[in-house]
Amino acid sequence: MAKELTFAQQLRLYLTGYILSIVLTLAAFAAVLTIGREQKGVLILVALLGIAQLLVQLKYFLHVTTQREQWDNLALILFSSLILAIIVLGTVWIMGNLAVRMHTTM
Repeated sequence: MAKELTFAQQLRLYLTGYILSIVLTLAAFAAVLTIGREQKGVLILVALLGIAQLLVQLKYFLHVTTQREQWDNLALILFSSLILAIIVLGTVWIMGNLAVRMHTTM
């Protein structure tokens, strides 16, 4: 069984997650403003900051961990992420294929 956290511990976790979320968001904005969005490296940096943001949200706000009691929740989140990735990547693939077909001459 997972131990119950006191109010002070819960508040500390939420504040830590909130501060980390703000820092990661500001870092993404700062990267785009200083480097520029035309650079390929800034897109990778923003994507990595987005993944870090997702992990912070899962840990500090949704309380998803790798403990045995949380495996069902973790499996559900991973499966949902897989389905979402298939939908998004499939859509991008189809739209890209259509764009190429529209611009080819006969």
